[in-house]
Amino acid sequence: MIQSPRVAMVAGETSGDLLAGLLLDGLRDLWPDLVSQGIGGPQMARRGFDAWWPSDKLAVHGYSFELMRRLAEIIGIRKRLRARLLQDKPGVFIGVDAPDFNLGLETDLRAAGIKTVHFVCPSIWAWRPDRVEKIRRAADHVLCIFPFEPELLAHHGIAATYVGHPLAGVIPMVPDRAAARAQLGLEEGHAVLAILPGSRSAEVQYITPKFFEAAALIHRAHPAIKMVVPAVPALRERIERVARACGLGDVLRIVTGQSHAVLAACDVTLIASGTATLEAALFKRPMVIGYHMHPLSWRLMRRKQLQPWVGLPNILSGDFVVPELIQDAATPRALADAVLQWFDAPPERINALQQRFTTLHRSLLRDTPRLAADAIRQTLQA
Repeated sequence: MIQSPRVAMVAGETSGDLLAGLLLDGLRDLWPDLVSQGIGGPQMARRGFDAWWPSDKLAVHGYSFELMRRLAEIIGIRKRLRARLLQDKPGVFIGVDAPDFNLGLETDLRAAGIKTVHFVCPSIWAWRPDRVEKIRRAADHVLCIFPFEPELLAHHGIAATYVGHPLAGVIPMVPDRAAARAQLGLEEGHAVLAILPGSRSAEVQYITPKFFEAAALIHRAHPAIKMVVPAVPALRERIERVARACGLGDVLRIVTGQSHAVLAACDVTLIASGTATLEAALFKRPMVIGYHMHPLSWRLMRRKQLQPWVGLPNILSGDFVVPELIQDAATPRALADAVLQWFDAPPERINALQQRFTTLHRSLLRDTPRLAADAIRQTLQA
């Protein structure tokens, strides 16, 4: 057993903070006196992490427009962090997601002789394949959350380990719908639609109106369907304004947080493309995936798209197992019709989808903290 290393980490946004917290659990099992420092959030702080900057300093959204407004501050933070780590070198640097911030930093630290690990392989299999060369220069080892990624990276000479997807261990294999409905005050016999238009400011701007206009069409066709929207606290007021503008002020039930309870409670979900779609799949829920962004951002992204699918459940299944309505296809009428098709679907279709999602769940379920920590230990020993 090697001596406890001093670990520097950078985690951006809430999802990165969650991943890094789980990783710290595994590292502390190996090294109880572990010292960890850098950029992190509350989950990391609960594990004794010393945050020199909070992770929300890196939380920017959109392809280029919001980023430009924050670019100077983020570059300044990275420059100061790089100087501090080069002056007082850690035993290992772990970049958790946030590839635009972390890969360049990892490259400089690795060139200075610091071991580097990147946690969560950038989606080079979906878009931006040019990142492969950046990953090769940046990381001594990559921790992957999808089973096909290590082989893909190996083709490019990049060492990697599949550690499972942390969400697969958080979400039960058989969700308790009755308990979730009781928590939310929903009756067992009601038909319930969960609407998840995203947790980012730009998503409220571009996606929420289309989703809520679709919800108005669904309500007119089937008034008995109950609709629940989980909202992050910072965006709840804006979401409520959009609901009122769409004539849904008394129809939509908007709750703060509780996205997992809402997904467990629902029959169908209308959901923005992103990690939430994987959560919905792990809850075994039929879904319609929608997304809409600034037209210029869409043109830039579409040119680099490598697969016919956008939603994670479809990408991981290699098939359109659930509908995707993206950009111009994401009209309120098309979204509403696709949702209503799930409510009208025969039980055999629902059961078949749930079986596919159960198989997917099992493939992602691993002891992520232990596997990740062991891979880091082996990297340090190499």
